Amino acid sequence: MYSNMAEEEVDGLALTIPVSELRQLMEIRKAELAKTIKTKYTDNIGLCQKLRTSPTHGISGSQGMKLDLDQRMEKYGRNEIPPKPPKSFIQLMWEAVQDATLIMLVIAAFISLGLAFLPTSSHHEAGETEAQWIEGFAILLAVMVVILVTAFNDWSKERQFRGLQNKIESEHKITVIRAGEAILVKVTEIVVGDVCMIRYGDLLPADGIVIQSNDLKVDESSLTGESDAIKKSVEKDPALLSGTHVLEGSGKMVVTAVGLNSQTGQIFSLLLGVKGQKPEEDGVADRAVVKVPADGNNIDESATGAANSRGPNPEKEAMLQEKEDSNLMEGKSVLQGKLTKLAIQIGYAGVTIAVLTTLVLIIRFCITTYGVDKQPWETGHLQSFVNFFIIGVTVLVVAVPEGLPLAVTISLAYSVKKMLTDNNLVRHLDACETMGNATAICSDKTGTLTTNRMTVVQIYTGLNHHKKIPSYEEFGADLIQLVSEGVSVNSSYASRLLAPEQEGQLARQVGNKTECALLGLVVGLQQEYQAIRDRWPVERYVHCYTFNSTRKSMSTVIPLEGGGFRLYSKGASEIIMKKCTQIVDANCQLQPFNMKDKESTVKNVIEPMASDGLRTLSLAYRDFAAGEEVNWEDENSVVTNLNCVAIVGIEDPVRDEVPPAIIQCQKAGITVRMVTGDNVNTARSIATKCGILVPGEDFLVLEGKEFNRRIRDRFGKVQQRLLDKVWPQLRVLARSSPTDKHTLVKGIIDSKISVHREVVAVTGDGTNDAPALKKADVGFAMGIAGTDVAKEASDIILTDDNFTSIVKAVMWGRNVYDSISKFLQFQLTVNLVAVIVAFSGACIINDSPLRAIQMLWVNLIMDSFASLALATELPTASLLNRRPYGRTKALISKIMIKSILGHAVYQLIVIFTILFAGPSLFDIDDGSTIGPTGPATVHFTIIFNTFVLMQVFNEINARKVHGERNVFSGIHTNPTFLVIVIGTFGVQIILVEFGSIVFSTTGLSLDEWAWCFFLGMGSLLWHQIIMTFPTHWLPNCAYGRGSSSEQLPNITEIDEIDRGDSRVELKRAQILWMRGLTRLQQQSRAIRVVHAFQSGVNHRIERKSLSNSVHEFMAPPLGESYDIEHTKKDDDSAPTVSFHSVETTL
Repeated sequence: MYSNMAEEEVDGLALTIPVSELRQLMEIRKAELAKTIKTKYTDNIGLCQKLRTSPTHGISGSQGMKLDLDQRMEKYGRNEIPPKPPKSFIQLMWEAVQDATLIMLVIAAFISLGLAFLPTSSHHEAGETEAQWIEGFAILLAVMVVILVTAFNDWSKERQFRGLQNKIESEHKITVIRAGEAILVKVTEIVVGDVCMIRYGDLLPADGIVIQSNDLKVDESSLTGESDAIKKSVEKDPALLSGTHVLEGSGKMVVTAVGLNSQTGQIFSLLLGVKGQKPEEDGVADRAVVKVPADGNNIDESATGAANSRGPNPEKEAMLQEKEDSNLMEGKSVLQGKLTKLAIQIGYAGVTIAVLTTLVLIIRFCITTYGVDKQPWETGHLQSFVNFFIIGVTVLVVAVPEGLPLAVTISLAYSVKKMLTDNNLVRHLDACETMGNATAICSDKTGTLTTNRMTVVQIYTGLNHHKKIPSYEEFGADLIQLVSEGVSVNSSYASRLLAPEQEGQLARQVGNKTECALLGLVVGLQQEYQAIRDRWPVERYVHCYTFNSTRKSMSTVIPLEGGGFRLYSKGASEIIMKKCTQIVDANCQLQPFNMKDKESTVKNVIEPMASDGLRTLSLAYRDFAAGEEVNWEDENSVVTNLNCVAIVGIEDPVRDEVPPAIIQCQKAGITVRMVTGDNVNTARSIATKCGILVPGEDFLVLEGKEFNRRIRDRFGKVQQRLLDKVWPQLRVLARSSPTDKHTLVKGIIDSKISVHREVVAVTGDGTNDAPALKKADVGFAMGIAGTDVAKEASDIILTDDNFTSIVKAVMWGRNVYDSISKFLQFQLTVNLVAVIVAFSGACIINDSPLRAIQMLWVNLIMDSFASLALATELPTASLLNRRPYGRTKALISKIMIKSILGHAVYQLIVIFTILFAGPSLFDIDDGSTIGPTGPATVHFTIIFNTFVLMQVFNEINARKVHGERNVFSGIHTNPTFLVIVIGTFGVQIILVEFGSIVFSTTGLSLDEWAWCFFLGMGSLLWHQIIMTFPTHWLPNCAYGRGSSSEQLPNITEIDEIDRGDSRVELKRAQILWMRGLTRLQQQSRAIRVVHAFQSGVNHRIERKSLSNSVHEFMAPPLGESYDIEHTKKDDDSAPTVSFHSVETTL
C-alpha cells in the first residue's frame, strides 16, 4: 500500500518510455520486478510520472483528454488484437465446391457435355441430339447455384456472428481513473498510463503494475500454469498480467502494456501465426474478432511459460499445436449429438441405395442391350452409363438431408437474435437449443428470484429488537457513530446511493446491493456516508481483510485519532457472532456476550428475521490500544474478540413475475432448485413464496453441511449412489459453498436413475461459481451482479438477472428443437419418396421418373427454402405445456414416424398410379418407353409436378410435430413461411411451363394442372386420416437417439484428418457420406459455429474434462466435512467485499 501520496505534476512530461522497454519490464517477475522499478524509476510513482499519469488522479488530459488518449494509442497501440481479414466471397465459394458429391456431379456433367458432342452411330432425331448437352449444362448450373447460396450463407452468417461477438465484447468494462474521476470504460478503450481500479472477480484487461493493494490475490494459471493464488503487492510482486483474474481483494494498477504488446497479446499473436501456417479449419471461429480481455483464458495451459518469452519459441508453438489437436474431438450438445447420429444412419442408407440404383441400372442396361438385343458397343452407350452414374449420385444427394444443417443454423441464429430482446445474451450458440431440453434449473436466490433492491427493515441493536427502523432520536449519538462509520468505511467505495431519476422515486442503488441497503440505513439515521469516506480515504487504511468464500466477511482497520487502531467487521450473522465476546448496549457500553446469550440471540432475533424472509448480517468492531504489537497478517488473531454492534434484517422481495414463471417451469416438467449461501430459514421462506416448495409434496431442504454428510462415504469421497438418494427430492440447498453447487450439478448430470437422463441449467454470479457454470449443460451468468469470470464461464448472460428470462430461454430452446423436428419430418418424407421412386424406376422401367436435374431442384432449392420457412416459426406458450425430451430420447418421435411413413405411402401411391396408369387416365403417351435420354413428356412432367405440389402442401402439415390437427394454427404469424410456400408454387409453374428441355418438362393443360393441384392438396386431407391412427403399435425408434456417454466426432474434422493423416482409417462408404456432409456443415456451420462465441476457456471438451479435476480439487480433505463457514460466495450469503468494486457480490 502507499500512503500520503502527494499530487504529481505530470502534464509537462513527455511519453519517454519506449514500447520495447515496457514489454521487457513486464517479462520480469516478482521481487526482481520491484527491484528493477526501484532502480529505473525510483518507485511506482516515478513510473507513473514517466507515463504522464497520477496514482490518484490518473491521466489528467490537461491538453484535452481525447488528444492525450489518441497520442497514447498511437505510441503504445490499442487494447485489442487486429482481427484476421475475413475470407473473400471467392474463398467461400472455393470451400463450398470442396464437397465430394458436388465434385462428382461436376465431373459427370462435364463427361455428359463431352459425350453430347461426340458422333454416334445410333439414329436419334436431330433436335434430340442437339439438346443432349442441355442436361449436363443444367447440372452445372444447379451446382453453381448451390455454391453461390452456400457461400452467401457463410458470408452473411459470418457478419451476424461477428456482430454478436462484438456485442459480447462490448459488455466487458472496467473502472479507470481519469482526471480524478472513476469512470467505466470498455476494455478496448484502455490505454497505457490508465489507472485501473481492480476488484474481486475482475478479468484483467491489460498488463500493469500494482500501485496500491488490499489483500490482492490473483489467479495466473492461464499464463503460468500455477493454480495457487498469487499475492500481489507493491514491494514483493507488482506485476499484473492480462487474462488473469482477481481471486481476492482490490487495488489499483497503472497500465503498462495493451493489445499485442501485452503478455497475452504476444501469445495470441503467436497463436494466430501458427494457425496462419495451416489450412483454416473453422472459418467462422478463425475470423472472429479476438479481444484480449475477453479471451484471456483462451490460451489456458498451452501458454504455460509463454509470458516469459520475448519472441517466437518452438516450445510454445509445439504446445499451441498440441492444444489445437486436443480440441479436435469435442463434446457435442444434446441436439448436435442426436443430429450427428441421425446423419450417420441416413448416410449408410443413402450410400447403399445409391450404389444399388446405379448397379441395377447398369446391369439391366447391359443385359437388355448386349444380351437380349445383341447390339454391339457404341459410343452413345457411354452416355447411358454416365446418366446412370448421375442418377446414382443424385440419389445419394437426395438421401442426405441437405437442408437440415441450414435449418439448424437459421433456427439458432434467428432465436439468438430474438433472445437478445428477451434479455438473454447467448455466448455459445449450442446453449440455445440445449436449454430446450433442460430438465432441472439450479438457481441463485438474490437478484434472480428476488428484486435485488435491498432495504434494512429490522435491526437488533442496544439489546433491543426493532421491527421497524427507529428514528434518529431513538438512537444514542455514540451508537449512531459506530453504525455509520462501520458501514461507511467497511464497504466498497464504489457502492453508493444516487439521486432518483424522477422525483418521488427511490434512490438509485449503484454497486453492491447489500452495501447499498446498509448505506440507506446510514442515510435514514441522518448521517452523510460520503463525508465519513472523505475523512477516511483508502490510503489511510492500515489493513483490509476483503471478502472471500471461506472468510464470508469483510474487515477494515483504520487508525484512531488519539492513537491505536479500530477494526470494523461485518458478515453473515453466525460467522460474526462466533467471534464476538461482548455486545454494545443502549448506552453504548460493552456487556458480556457468552454462549448462552448467543444462543438466545439466534433463537429470538436471527431465526425470526430469517423466517420472515430477511437476510441477517452482523456489524461489529474491535479497538487496539496504542503501542500494542499486532501482526496484521495473522487474521485469526486480529478478527476475534469482537464487540457486536448490531444485527440487521435486510428485505429483498420476491419478484412479482417469479412465482408464475416457476409454475410454468413445473408444468413444463422442469424442476427448479434454489442453491443459495443464505440462512436456511430465509431460503425456505423465499422458496415457499416463489412456489419452489409446495405444501404436501415430498421435498428436502438441506444446509451444505448436512448435504455433504449425506452424499460422502466414510473416506470423504462423493458417492453417486448416495447422491442419487438426495437430489431427486432436494429443492433448497442453503449455506452452500461453490463446491456444493458443483457437486450437485455434476451429480445430477451423471445420474442414470432418470429415464432420459437430466439436462441441467445453472445460474451463477461469482468467480467461484465458474466450475458449476462450466459443468452445467447451460450456464447462466448474471449480467448485472455477475463477475467477469462468471460471465466468461457461462453460456448465456442474463442482462436483467431475472429468472423469467431463463423461462424465455427454455421456450426459445424448445422452439429450436421443434423447428428441427418440423424440418426433419418434412425433409425425410421428401427424401424417402424420392429415393424409393428413383430406385423403383431403375428396377422396373430402367429409368427414374424424376430426372437428376428435377431432383436437384427439389432437394437443393426447395428444401433450402423449406428450412428457412420452418425454422423461423415464433415460439408459443404451448411449448411449455409438455415435458422436456431429456438427453437420450430419440430425435424422431413416434408421431413423426407416423407422419413420415403415412405421407410417404400416400405420395408413393399417387406417383406409382400416375406412372403405370397415368397414360390411360389422362389419355397421354407413356413416358416410360422413351428412355433416360429421350425428350420431355407430359407423362413424366405430371409426375414431377404432382410430386412437388405434394411437398408444398406437406410443408404446411410439417408445421405441427406433436399430433395437432389444426396445421394452419398461427400460420399468419410467420410471413416468411407464406412467402416461401407461395413463391415455391410460382417457381414451379415457371419450371413446368417454360423449363422445357432444361428441366425435362413440357407445358400442361388446365385440366392436368387441376389434377396435380388436387392430388397435392390431398396431402392436407390425408394428414387428418394419419392423425387418427394410434402410435402405440409403432416400434420404439432409435433414430437420432442421444448417447450420454459417447462423445461424437466432428464429421468435417475427421474428414480433414483423413486427407492428411494415415492413422485415421475409415471405410470407403463412411468416407463417401462423411465427405458428402462436408458441404452441409460448411453451408450452415450449425455444429461448429459455436466456436465464434467461445471467448475463453469454455470449450466443450474442457467443460467435460473439468468435472473430475475440479470436483476432486475442491473437495474437502479426507475426514473433514463442511461447516457453516465454508459457504459460497454469493449475493445470497454475507455482506461485502472489496474496495472500489462496481458490482461486488456477496
